Amino acid sequence: MATTVRLRRLAAELRQLRKIAELTREQVNEQTGINVATLYRIETARVRPQARTLTSLLDAYRVAEPKRSELRTLLKQAATRGWLHTIASDLPERYASYIEFESEAREVLNYECLFIPGLLQTERYARAAVTSTLPESSREDVESRVETRMRRQAALTKEQPLKLWAIVDEAAIRRVVGGREVMREQLDHLLEITELPNVHLQVIPFDAGGHPGMTGSFVVMHFGEAVGPDIVYIESHAGDIFLEEEADVARYNVASTHLRAGALSPKASASLVAAAAEAL
Repeated sequence: MATTVRLRRLAAELRQLRKIAELTREQVNEQTGINVATLYRIETARVRPQARTLTSLLDAYRVAEPKRSELRTLLKQAATRGWLHTIASDLPERYASYIEFESEAREVLNYECLFIPGLLQTERYARAAVTSTLPESSREDVESRVETRMRRQAALTKEQPLKLWAIVDEAAIRRVVGGREVMREQLDHLLEITELPNVHLQVIPFDAGGHPGMTGSFVVMHFGEAVGPDIVYIESHAGDIFLEEEADVARYNVASTHLRAGALSPKASASLVAAAAEAL
């Protein structure tokens, strides 16, 4: 089961309520009969509690209205997966979780050192990128990932659009993925999509020298206060990682600030992209 933002928030709320009630998991087990291991999984968002389990916990923690109704609603919402549920079975669990988080985010900062960010990719570029980075994938798996990537992009043009701040190393602009025609189309698309008021693109030029992003790509997702704390996402061949600890998120926010400061302005970045497209 992919973790949703609402399930993560529910887990955090239940952890906090147990601490306020000054109860250990063992004491909750004695009062409610809920297994300690199960309670741990609920509090770490690994499982979604049943309605009766939630009621037992709220009784044990002496939670009154309107908080009780708020958490019951949150539990119902945690089961809602939106469009993703139709293809989630074809995706790795942590990637499905990432998409759930992204769909609930208010703002995303995406730094990429070698690729155009997924939310800004054309279909042909995405297909070439997936095929080259996952050479053992079947055609069906590749198409599933490409379809998912294209559907994610609707977040940029919905009624309350996602705010995207994309920072890329010049290498991502210069690397010809999929051939010259595909790359030219991709760069032209970048110039078009970044005209949206909620999409900002900055390029770190080669002559900027070393910078904090040289250790690898990352995504910082910011949520509204009512949803939950920020998350950092890192994708690698060793596995996808979510960082939620305040110190970790703060470290990547600092790196993001340095990257924005060291990159070209959005206007100068557009000029670099246009020159790269012309060269193709």
